Amino acid sequence: MTAPWPYPRWIAHRGAGKLAPENTLAAFRLGAQHGYRMFECDAKLSSDGVPFLMHDATLARTTNAAKVLGAGASPTGGDHSWAALAQLDAGHWHARQYAGEPLPTLDNIAHFCLANGYFLNIEIKPTPGHEATTGRVVAEHAARLWRGQAVPPLLSSFQPEALAGAQATAAHLPRALLVDTLWDGCLDVARQLGCVALVCNHALWDAALVHKVQGLGLRCLSYTVNDEWAAQRLIALGTDGIITDRVDLFSPAG
Repeated sequence: MTAPWPYPRWIAHRGAGKLAPENTLAAFRLGAQHGYRMFECDAKLSSDGVPFLMHDATLARTTNAAKVLGAGASPTGGDHSWAALAQLDAGHWHARQYAGEPLPTLDNIAHFCLANGYFLNIEIKPTPGHEATTGRVVAEHAARLWRGQAVPPLLSSFQPEALAGAQATAAHLPRALLVDTLWDGCLDVARQLGCVALVCNHALWDAALVHKVQGLGLRCLSYTVNDEWAAQRLIALGTDGIITDRVDLFSPAG
C-alpha cells in the first residue's frame, strides 16, 4: 500500500528553471512569486565538505570562476573550498539584473524553505568519485536542518551509491531514485534503497509502468516537463509529481 504523500504535485526545477539563475536564492524567490511551494535543487560538496547548490561538475557555465579563481584553477567545483566558492558570481551569466548573486549553501536554502513553509527535493549531485560521501554529508545536513519538522526534504539521485550513503546516515529521510532510462534492475535497486519514489524522464511513463511502480508502493515523479501536452498526459496517467522549468506556464494549484 502506498504511504500518504505530503508533497505538492508541482515542483519548480532548480528554483525557477530558466527564468532566473538556477540553484540560487533569486530563483527560489521567483518560483515562490509564481505560487510554487516545492522546489528541486542540486547539491554537491566543496573540497572542505560544505554542501552547496550547483548542477554541473564544472564551474564555467554558471559562474565567473575563470575570472575570480584564475584561468589555471581547477574547473571542478568540488576541488575548491567553500571560502573560494563563496566569492563567485552565480547570477551575471543569466542576466545583468542578477549580477552578484552568490552560490547558496544547502543551509541557506533550507532556512529559506523552512521560514516560508516550502517543501524541498534535494538532488544529490556528487562530483564524480565522491558519490557515497556526498550522500552521507547531504543527509547529515538535511537531518539536522529539518529536525523536528513534519515534512522532511525528499533526497533523490541518479547515483545509487549516493542514496546508499544517505540511507546509512539518515534512514528516516525519504529517498527517490532518478532514472533517465529504465536500466535492468532499477526498480529492485529502488526498493533495496528504501526509496519512496521513482523519478523518471517524463517520456518513460506509460500506464503499465505507472501501475507497476505504484503497485510496489512507490510514487511516480517526472522531470523536466515544460510542455502542456506532456503535463496533461502525466496527470491523466495518475502520476504523483511534475518537475518543471515553466513556472510561468503551469499553475501549481492545477
